[in-house]
Amino acid sequence: MPEWSFTLRINQPLTPEQANAFDHCDAFADGSVSYTLAPDEPHQYTHHPDPAKLSELSCDVEAPTLLDAIAQVARTLRLIPGLRAVGVRHDDTVTLDEAAQRCDRSLQSLVQLSGDRRGPGGFPEPESGAEGTAFYSWRKIAEFLRSIGDTVAEPPRDLVIADQVLRLAHELEGVEVPPGTLRALGLPAG
Repeated sequence: MPEWSFTLRINQPLTPEQANAFDHCDAFADGSVSYTLAPDEPHQYTHHPDPAKLSELSCDVEAPTLLDAIAQVARTLRLIPGLRAVGVRHDDTVTLDEAAQRCDRSLQSLVQLSGDRRGPGGFPEPESGAEGTAFYSWRKIAEFLRSIGDTVAEPPRDLVIADQVLRLAHELEGVEVPPGTLRALGLPAG
């Protein structure tokens, strides 16, 4: 089964109690989902975590499709009181493995293309890299793949669908909308 990498946005930064519940939740025991927790007394530290990162989960999840992987984490997250998924971030910066997940090519195919076709008009150079991991621009990879005849969606459809559905579910949380109105909007009522 393929492994999918994505960043799930959550409704709030984790509290220490939620982090403890997260750490003891059997569904997250495999380490496929991780979080950043703010220090108890941030003024004592010179480096402060990016506030946006505190409301995100880094996910590497095995599932049949990317949409299934996102749904699996969003559903499991509700086991932790007060937390829910509110969107999916779809960045331009990707590894070759993440790029392979977004197109109809294997990682090995992208590695070969990146080695064989670099240069003007060829496979894009890495944008940055740390500790041996190269990061690329998804937009540039997609443009290159289109130039050699591949059909590539921008951004991946599963990410867009999951992001929109999670945003809508978040907006509807606790709001009374008549079933007829939901049906008129094309949404299931119930």
